[in-house]
Amino acid sequence: MSECLTEVPGRFVVVTPNFNMAPYLAETIESVLANLRPGDEYFVIDGGSTDGSIEIIKQYADRLTGWVSEKDNGYADAISKGFARSKAQYQCWINCGDLFLVGALDLARELIEESGADMIFGDDFYIDENSRVVSYSRGACDDLRAAMLYGDWTPLQDACFWRSALYQRVGGLDPLLKNAADYALFASYAATGKTCYVPYAFSAFRRHEGQKSIANRVAYKTEKSKVRRDLVAASGESLGMKLMLRMAYFLAIRWRARAMHRHWDIQVLHGRLVSELTAGISWPSGKKTRVAHCAI
Repeated sequence: MSECLTEVPGRFVVVTPNFNMAPYLAETIESVLANLRPGDEYFVIDGGSTDGSIEIIKQYADRLTGWVSEKDNGYADAISKGFARSKAQYQCWINCGDLFLVGALDLARELIEESGADMIFGDDFYIDENSRVVSYSRGACDDLRAAMLYGDWTPLQDACFWRSALYQRVGGLDPLLKNAADYALFASYAATGKTCYVPYAFSAFRRHEGQKSIANRVAYKTEKSKVRRDLVAASGESLGMKLMLRMAYFLAIRWRARAMHRHWDIQVLHGRLVSELTAGISWPSGKKTRVAHCAI
């Protein structure tokens, strides 16, 4: 970790890590640029791509805060490089292929302050390779720490936003983790800071074979399980409490997975271009409310 820089209040830094994802890169960059406000920072950190990604990045170079293309030690290392270059108050990253909805960062800025949270997390859309909605995914969770440690659950990464001070407090992303660094970071946030679920879609998550959690499914699961076991071991709860929480959240997460498909998805949105949707709508009501469910 680099030395903590003086924060610029109210500003976001966004990082996009990329490695040989040229078919999706321009659309991701465009979705971020459409959300930036004066003072916001955007870094694209490329791992030495050979598929034309560099040419695409250069087309946007004058609108980026910075970019680099060099061999790295994985996506955690790449994202850390971007955050280390920033002095913004708020942070997030968006993987190549995923998209921010219009208004996502303005909404995140507003809700972080309104809730007083160190980190907020919300909902997203699943989209196909043509950027059309496949399903809606809810990130609702009343106790993020317990759900992550005992339910093996992870918030929707592309719909997570946090204060830079929290990132510094937990020591940032672990570059030694090659697959589950996001899980480890968010679990540390949940154990250390005030987290808050906000019932809005901020982004779109694209399913494709290049994703770490898909292409390296077994390695991701193995690494995530080890991180979770270490966190549980250091949690301080009694053995009896750990067993009770594990059973309760195991059942709760299984019920959640079934409810997601049967009751919470929004069929009317299927097939729509994600560019037609904006952040700040609480689905399925379609209302612009400001209700936050926070847990410390």
